[in-house]
Amino acid sequence: MDTIYALSTAQGKAGVAIIRVSGPLAFGAAQALAGAVPSPREASLRILRAPDGMRLDEALVLTFAQGHSFTGEDIVEFHVHGSTAVVAAVLDALSTLDDLRPAEPGEFTRRALENGCLDLAQVEGLADLIDAETESQRRQALRVLSGDLGKRAETWRTSLIRAAALLEATIDFADEDVPVDVSPEVTELVTSVTNDLEREITGVTTAERIRSGFEVAIVGAPNVGKSTLLNALAGRDAAITSEVAGTTRDVIEVRMDLGGLPVTLLDTAGIRETDDIVESIGVERALARAQAADLRVFLVTGGDTPDLNPEPDDIVLNAKADLSDNPANGISGKTGLGVSDLIARITAILSKRASGAGLATRLRHKQAMERGRAALQSALALLPEGEDTADITAEEIRTAIRALDSLVGRVDIENILDEIFASFCLGK
Repeated sequence: MDTIYALSTAQGKAGVAIIRVSGPLAFGAAQALAGAVPSPREASLRILRAPDGMRLDEALVLTFAQGHSFTGEDIVEFHVHGSTAVVAAVLDALSTLDDLRPAEPGEFTRRALENGCLDLAQVEGLADLIDAETESQRRQALRVLSGDLGKRAETWRTSLIRAAALLEATIDFADEDVPVDVSPEVTELVTSVTNDLEREITGVTTAERIRSGFEVAIVGAPNVGKSTLLNALAGRDAAITSEVAGTTRDVIEVRMDLGGLPVTLLDTAGIRETDDIVESIGVERALARAQAADLRVFLVTGGDTPDLNPEPDDIVLNAKADLSDNPANGISGKTGLGVSDLIARITAILSKRASGAGLATRLRHKQAMERGRAALQSALALLPEGEDTADITAEEIRTAIRALDSLVGRVDIENILDEIFASFCLGK
């Protein structure tokens, strides 16, 4: 196993930068640069020197012994002053040591997976935590990183192994009298796991939205005030506004944090019949994005009806309420009338949806659980046939176990590991 090193904090000037070394020669590297190696988990102030004796920096040195570190290997951390020159000098000194090499993206975390310190779902949770921009994303990522999904998968696995074992007992003793009918217990175990999977699969879409962001489309006719409202919601001039109808030709996106939820607001082109080829393309894109959005805000004037059929949670408002004698249910991006109420309504609707999020957060998780559910549904259909199909039923349960094992990386993951770890920075 190679010993690897990398800067684990952000590039650029900072008060402190952390350089991490992991592998069998990590403590030797610490001794080469800092002299005596500190006791594990005890920070010690050291003068770092290059192999030629040149002083590099005064730094805190921390060591973590094999089996008690993030990667499961010996780890050393150099907490140096965060100047680019200091970091470059220490990394250069490490590069001169034999059998040390720079880490690849995500290699520290990959070693944590390979050494059993994290399961695959926790690795994905860590990636989400690093990318988290809002409070809801932070909370969700921490739930996955803490191993909650892995614990749930282990509970399912234990139940299904028990069910398969009971069925296999009837196969092994087919020529003898089995004193107990196992089908009720097997049915109960398989049904319980199937119901759990149903709930988790239902919550994946919402959990994925928390991870990647909800989309809210502002929809309406040309020159109804969509871009002005977007600018008011964003607090800046994100879209060009004018009195000329059809100014917005493409979908304009503004990312916001609403009540801790990541939300992307979409300003779409005005929906109308037009002979302008460019504008017609914009209208087609507007309709497609609006239909795919999680929520739509329709702006209408003069008692008009929306161009699309609003769904139950969609919001329909009277546009340009500042010009109306009756501002009821109205909004004005120009004066700010109703903007705060709209933000509150959007936040309430999306927060209610977010409450239904499950532990699984990715399409990969959903697909694994769907495979498991399909196998268990087949097993339940076969169970009433008794001993004649016990071997096939047991195999369906084992198929479900393998599908759920892929959630945490026990099987069938090699083809996705490179993609997952490529998203990490060098020092993680």
